[in-house]
Amino acid sequence: MRIFVAVLSLMLLCLCTAPSFAQEAQQSEAIAEKMSFKLVRGVTNVATGVAEIPKQSYLMVRDRGKIGYVVGPLKGIGMAFYRTLTGAVETVFFMVPQPGYYDSMIEPEYVWNGWGEKRVESRKAKEPEPAVKKGE
Repeated sequence: MRIFVAVLSLMLLCLCTAPSFAQEAQQSEAIAEKMSFKLVRGVTNVATGVAEIPKQSYLMVRDRGKIGYVVGPLKGIGMAFYRTLTGAVETVFFMVPQPGYYDSMIEPEYVWNGWGEKRVESRKAKEPEPAVKKGE
């Protein structure tokens, strides 16, 4: 019985590990290309991180109205620090395939992306719902 259990477990182990050996290795050109994109993205984010201040100011005023004049620059300073720090990390660790497979650590990848439509609903656009009376 012991031999049967040992043989069965060995066969299961071989069946589970066999597909992992069948995977094709990545081509070195593709890896080098992804590494170079990560390095360039990191250097670019370090250099353009300060552009988050006017970007966030504009977006907050556009999306929230007058309160954006106060909140926008504060959010911009925070995002500038975050983008610059993320760019520095990507620049230093450009050879490491993290996160994902050399994917960006921040969304959007660059400061000039992400100027799309409003991200929040306007408070003025909502109409109050009518009150429901008892007994109806």
